[in-house]
Amino acid sequence: MADNVEKIITEHQTQLKSFIRKRVSNKEDAEDILQDVFFQLIRAVENTFNPIEQVTAWLYRVTRNTIINKGKKKQEEKFPISQYDEEEGGWKEVSEFLFNEENAPATPETEYLRSLVWKELEVALSELPIEQREAFELMELEGLPVKEVAESIGVPVNTLLSRKHYAVKYLRKRLKELYMELLYY
Repeated sequence: MADNVEKIITEHQTQLKSFIRKRVSNKEDAEDILQDVFFQLIRAVENTFNPIEQVTAWLYRVTRNTIINKGKKKQEEKFPISQYDEEEGGWKEVSEFLFNEENAPATPETEYLRSLVWKELEVALSELPIEQREAFELMELEGLPVKEVAESIGVPVNTLLSRKHYAVKYLRKRLKELYMELLYY
């Protein structure tokens, strides 16, 4: 039986690889898909209750389905799994671009975008309750440690973190349109 599987793999490997490469741009993904297909073949051959009648048709159907499933999985991976992941996702990239001189040297465009973001951020911050604004500004803009801020304003650490969380949540919602414009700029 193992000889039969080896023969099938040898006969179909080149054609399947070509079939996959026409549909998948990433070479590593194409290799993974081919390995998955052959792994499924081995499992199917071992299953004597459901023998494969038309091997070539079966291989191409499994290959096509594996490509589709891999594509769906990649799309799902692009979206954050949790709110925490979302907070660290694209926002971080935009902030790196806007506020890190190494990633985006000062040009007229970046300076304009930076000033635009700061103006919008200031307006959005002014709309927050004072406690949330203070928590956000001290920890995010001034970079002070959580414990130090909590002690200086006289609130428990969890209260401070909660205030910052609500501030971030509001700011993300409020600045989402600007973020989307910058992301697709």
